[in-house]
Amino acid sequence: MSAARRVAVVLPYLTAYRLPFLDRLRAELAAHSVELTVAHGNPTGLSAARQSALSMPGAVPLGQRAFRVAGRELIWHGGLGELARRSDALVLPQSLHHLRLYPLLATRPERIGLWGHGRTHVSTHGRPEQWAKAALTRRAGWFFAYTDAGRAYAEAAGLPRQRITVVRNSLDTAALTAARDAVTEDEAARLRRRYGLTQGRTGLYVGGLDELKRIPFLLDAAARIAARVPGFKLLVAGDGEQRGLVEASPFAAYAGHVGVAEKARLGAVSDVMLVPGAVGLCAVDSFALRTPLVTTEWPYHGPEFGYLTHGRNALVARDETYADQVAELLTRPRLLSGLRRACRCDAGHYTVEGMATRFAEGIEGLLTHGT
Repeated sequence: MSAARRVAVVLPYLTAYRLPFLDRLRAELAAHSVELTVAHGNPTGLSAARQSALSMPGAVPLGQRAFRVAGRELIWHGGLGELARRSDALVLPQSLHHLRLYPLLATRPERIGLWGHGRTHVSTHGRPEQWAKAALTRRAGWFFAYTDAGRAYAEAAGLPRQRITVVRNSLDTAALTAARDAVTEDEAARLRRRYGLTQGRTGLYVGGLDELKRIPFLLDAAARIAARVPGFKLLVAGDGEQRGLVEASPFAAYAGHVGVAEKARLGAVSDVMLVPGAVGLCAVDSFALRTPLVTTEWPYHGPEFGYLTHGRNALVARDETYADQVAELLTRPRLLSGLRRACRCDAGHYTVEGMATRFAEGIEGLLTHGT
């Protein structure tokens, strides 16, 4: 029997929502005699404030140095050289500020896969940064795109289509859907009493509490909605540097950090999900929870914003009409019911099982390309 091939996937840091995917990916690869190593750094900036990082049995923590140059954060991960020497291929974040990426791409690009959004979504890059990111992407042996838009970006950068895999970035929708379906009426009633909620007049926000998510706008919208829909309250779960604003709002109820079971219960008592700032995997949350998402025409959405279709499984409003559209949706049960049906249908299209299968296929392509 031939020796197992070895591949390492490097993450900026570990989060709970990635663990089911990594476990599934490990099993997919093992079935094809590929041994997976997961390596990771530590969160910085807004990610550190969200307190979402954790450890994983068997994962390799990397030494990390973070510093700023000309206002931009740069990160050096120690240990990647050794990891590269004992791996047949590495999959690294598609990120300009991870300095260790440059020498690895310079020496053995055919062994390096990049995993990322494609174009930069959540910040603004000038022309030099745009050029550099396209050049890095073009040099990689393989590109693992979050969505179809990421594939289009990589092709435009010059990477052949046959060396691009669209993974459909997701979280464990099967587990979240099952947990949501298991919530009983008694549980929902107790939760409504706990937070003082009115059935049919509850919004939900799950995510980071920071500027990227437009928390002040969100809380102002909650006040405006409550003025039009008496009894409206916004449930908020998550953490970040703007948590104090949430706790001070009379129109919000803070639920803290939540796992799958707690998130499912919050979804069971909520009617809509409100995310006026950057939409990322909360789009998939909204599908699994059947709480249609209402967002805005914000220029810094994550790639998962592409999963949303206005009027079918979500609403996308202008800033000036956001609160009014949410209030109107809460008073139009037929429209809300239609959005919920589409959410439930779409939850099955974005799963960690499918994501892991596609990722494993891409890794097989990378390993073959690199030989």
